[in-house]
Amino acid sequence: MPLAFAAATDAAIPLHVIDADDLEAALAKLPDAAQAWAKAQDFTGALGQVVTVANDAGQIVMGLIGYGTAAKRARGRFHIATAASKLPKAVYKLETGLSGQALEEAALAWLLAGYSFDKYRKPAKAGAELVAPDGVNAHRIETIATGEALTRDLINTPASDMGPDELEDAARALASEHEAAINVITGDDLMTSNFPMVHTVGRASTRAPRLLDLRWGDAGPQLTLVGKGVCFDTGGLNIKPGGSMGLMKKDMGGAATVLGLAHMIMGLGLPLRLRVLIPAVENSIDGNAFRPQDILTSRKGLTVEINNTDAEGRLVLADALTLSDEDDPDLVISMATLTGAARVAVGPDLSPFYTDDDDHADAIAQAAHKVADPVWRMPFHTPYEAMIEPGIADLDNAPKGGFAGSITAALFLRRFVESPYMHFDIYGWQPTTAPARPKGGVGMGARAIFDALPRLLNL
Repeated sequence: MPLAFAAATDAAIPLHVIDADDLEAALAKLPDAAQAWAKAQDFTGALGQVVTVANDAGQIVMGLIGYGTAAKRARGRFHIATAASKLPKAVYKLETGLSGQALEEAALAWLLAGYSFDKYRKPAKAGAELVAPDGVNAHRIETIATGEALTRDLINTPASDMGPDELEDAARALASEHEAAINVITGDDLMTSNFPMVHTVGRASTRAPRLLDLRWGDAGPQLTLVGKGVCFDTGGLNIKPGGSMGLMKKDMGGAATVLGLAHMIMGLGLPLRLRVLIPAVENSIDGNAFRPQDILTSRKGLTVEINNTDAEGRLVLADALTLSDEDDPDLVISMATLTGAARVAVGPDLSPFYTDDDDHADAIAQAAHKVADPVWRMPFHTPYEAMIEPGIADLDNAPKGGFAGSITAALFLRRFVESPYMHFDIYGWQPTTAPARPKGGVGMGARAIFDALPRLLNL
């Protein structure tokens, strides 16, 4: 569901965002009655504190939002979302206290605070609304919020209703919305079209594997986004234990994230040519499931020894990455919920990413800080290449030993790309509720990439 600002109205209730370190000066600018009420309510400007001021008729005429100290704010992001959830239902306008990037973050936070996944329950009641603040690009922020909501909806939908066919439907709906072209190769046609590893990983499922190929734009540099679309991962014959299988509906989080990012790019008309490739499969168990010790031949011709059927994401991505390279894009970015090792390294809140280009890495890092979408650069550590070379085949999909699992997975993927390349090993899940991020599916890295694109592609 699109998230949008309220229509501008003179009746919007003004909100004053007050830094705890500037409390006395900020309160001094308010009417005497408002100052007295704030002090009576022990308003200290603490992060997330909310006080409303009413007139003699009991109507709210003003809101005060505590913004805390810089040290407190540094421990999180999207703090205004907390205040949005505490205010009574009404239309508000941010009046004072924020400017520049802080104001943009607050506006986005407010919209994302309105996100709720209600497909299987009674819809949540509408809460406080916000008029687009002066000085921000409302359409841009709404488009980014809607792209994020798309990603969350796709990840949150259980695999019973989000298999390869439903993921295709979502991609087709997005293509239709933005007048993009889409081509889909399904089932055994993957073999005749030379996508053998996509077919092999998905063939044991009753839901046919497929490759989704969306194109948009006819001028400018070409950006190709590749998203892992494993709609459910049992682990295959190396079956996961129950505790590890519980969140596997989110194993298509890479696909969901690139579709949300694609919506931002197309919705805001960036001057580039966009291609989105998604290998959409379900890794299941049947008599024709691929086995440990099988050797697969990829689209690129590289052979891969299977030492764990639960390391399937890199297999389907490899064929898609090979395809991405074939029309000489200016930049390829893959996004995947690829390894548990990445979570061990940086936890659930950071998006680890890989690139050999220092300027690209700097562009992503600066954009991530600017838009509050945290990332962390990881190394394509070439000395570890030997770890993914088993001897019997060109590559090993699951090196033994357990060391550097995210790095070796990234090195595996890099073998299939010659074009400028970045890889994001994301989690795609918010384990506990946080401001503007309810527990559940979440976009990671997409807003940082979107903000960095002008520098990445010289737009």
